[in-house]
Amino acid sequence: MKKTWWIATTAGTLVLAAVVVLVVRESSDPSGTHPSPSSSEAPVPDRRAILAVKIDNVAAARPQTGLGMADLVYVEPVEGGLTRLLALYRGSPPAVIGPVRSARATDLGLLAQFGRPALAYSGAAPELLPALRSASLTSASPTEIPNAYFRDDSRPSPHNLYLRPQQVPDGEVAPQGAFPTAGAAPGSGTAAATAAIRYPAAAFTFTWSVEFGRYLIGLDGSPLTSVDGGKVGAATIVEQRVAVRLGERGETGTVPNSPIAQTVGTGQATMWRDGQRFAGTWSRTTATAPTRFTTASGQPLPVSDGPLWILLVPA
Repeated sequence: MKKTWWIATTAGTLVLAAVVVLVVRESSDPSGTHPSPSSSEAPVPDRRAILAVKIDNVAAARPQTGLGMADLVYVEPVEGGLTRLLALYRGSPPAVIGPVRSARATDLGLLAQFGRPALAYSGAAPELLPALRSASLTSASPTEIPNAYFRDDSRPSPHNLYLRPQQVPDGEVAPQGAFPTAGAAPGSGTAAATAAIRYPAAAFTFTWSVEFGRYLIGLDGSPLTSVDGGKVGAATIVEQRVAVRLGERGETGTVPNSPIAQTVGTGQATMWRDGQRFAGTWSRTTATAPTRFTTASGQPLPVSDGPLWILLVPA
């Protein structure tokens, strides 16, 4: 919403006029079009319930919209050595988020620790649908709420489906302690202005910016940016080493085996925050228990205030 005010005084008369311009285009069909997702749309009202959105991150999907406002972003391994993002919002989500893509089994394992969040996604492999229906989450795909989605005709399909979060039913507030604990850094760190984390077909880089107080993120040699916010950065980066198994193929037999990251258990972790690197471990005792990070000596390893990116990397 954009407002312009004029104030004029003539012969003791005060004239106040307001011109309000509001441009909103909505489609009741997710195949409908929209000129371009932009930052001109006002944020939706504050809410503390959890909204999780499956976001595309291949070259054709960049730059994304709304990514820089996520509280927590998981990077997941998917087919062909590529990655996909699961972004969690627990405050006021941006007016538009996307591009939105399909769900994976890894999402269900991760989201179980956050109570009953809303999950926005576009489709899933047939064998995953029963698990999605029975999972502890509010399903928010175009099937359930078609009016919440629109397509941007300036981009190729399927990398052009966007979500209007204000039309998504609220999930539940996350249980206390579900998100990693924030706090002061321990004294065991070593200086680390850069970090690189690679998958078979995707390469992430992180560069500490004193100006922004965050690690600026690069993907496949280019800065990661968001349409509505410019450069995307994170206050804390975590490389979480996990076991990965292959899921079943789709019913047609043509869907490649999708990697499923095992996020219950324990393993190695490396954290970058405040321009420092910390070696440690991660642990999660049950599906509904939170993930905890500790130093090599077993002391708590808190994250910094601000956006958190956790990259699930095959051990």
